[in-house]
Amino acid sequence: MVDVFSGRVLVGKDGRSVDPEEALQNKVVGLYFSAGWCSPCRDFTPVLCDFYTELLEETEPPAPFEIVFISSDHSAEDMAGYMHAMHGDWLALPFHDPYKHDLKKKYNITAIPKLVIVKQTGEVITDKGRKQIRDKGLSCFRNWLEGADIFQNFSI
Repeated sequence: MVDVFSGRVLVGKDGRSVDPEEALQNKVVGLYFSAGWCSPCRDFTPVLCDFYTELLEETEPPAPFEIVFISSDHSAEDMAGYMHAMHGDWLALPFHDPYKHDLKKKYNITAIPKLVIVKQTGEVITDKGRKQIRDKGLSCFRNWLEGADIFQNFSI
């Protein structure tokens, strides 16, 4: 993920700045393209929250997984409201960072919500994260981990 977010800053739900190199190192990363005005997004976000919480808070050790929200909201205020109201404690690309347009192009995002699961290199493991979570629940994470080339002593 160093490649993908090199030289960038991410923000936490609480607004603090986070170094992506530190936060995303040795993790499977879900790039979550979404917006508060989008009804299917509001439908899926709580499902993603539960998935994230179970992987990070209810497994020991916590799963090597992180989500980075890439907003399609209309304003920074809308994005902040959506994050506070519905999101888990994951990271986001700041609203005013124009890099979100490059990411949408790079990962061929034509509709939202879209959850793209990527390796450390930014290479796609699957662009069907949303469907896989809905269909398989937590078990899909093992497949992502296998595809991620991360050495982890982790089991679900």
